[in-house]
Amino acid sequence: MLLSMLKALIFDVDGTLAETERDAHRVAFNEAFRAAGLDWHWTHELYGELLAVTGGKERIRHFCQRFHPALLDQAEFAGLVQRLHQDKSKRYVEIVGRGGLPLRPGVARLIEEARAAGIRLAIATTTSHDNVTALLHASLAADAEGWFEVIGAGDVVEKKKPASDIYFWVLHRLGLPASECLAIEDSFNGLRSALGAGLPTLITEAQYTRGENFSGALDVLPDLADTNLRQLRQLHERRGALATGQQ
Repeated sequence: MLLSMLKALIFDVDGTLAETERDAHRVAFNEAFRAAGLDWHWTHELYGELLAVTGGKERIRHFCQRFHPALLDQAEFAGLVQRLHQDKSKRYVEIVGRGGLPLRPGVARLIEEARAAGIRLAIATTTSHDNVTALLHASLAADAEGWFEVIGAGDVVEKKKPASDIYFWVLHRLGLPASECLAIEDSFNGLRSALGAGLPTLITEAQYTRGENFSGALDVLPDLADTNLRQLRQLHERRGALATGQQ
């Protein structure tokens, strides 16, 4: 009876479905900066620091607060952030479309197992909807967007992770209690977001998140290569108090 309680998997995207941050998002940001005539360059190390802030537009603002604070008082600053982010998103889609970003180990197989077993699929992310669909199309299948019943992405909620708004948004549209779902995340911010919505959460550490504080997670894995749906169901059974959310 307990095995049947897991009814949906809710995936984060960046770092969880694929290692998109260093070689796609970061590259696209730098290309957008150059195209705008800016001498900004986000190194691998700097980008790792900037990832403490979720959301692309928010990350640009945070960078400017740290390194170019005078820009914040300029009347055109909000427009600059918007234009940079739009151009970055277009470039990200182009990078992903070239097929150079495979899904992380075990992700595609687990998604197929869930579909075959009637487990519902959803996404909860801060990246844009276009970025999500570009990755799904390039790395899974042309119709992969339709495999996910709910895609919570981009600016559908005002507060981004670690706020829990995106998970509440997804749960509402699934029509399921948090206790019947399992979130799969890769970061401290993602874990806080999921736990705040009462979701049992599995962590698969990514390039930029290894060693973060994952207290409260059901388990912390290097990837999903050796994990199948039955194991996830058993893990979900043992969720105990975590199913109500530890904050």
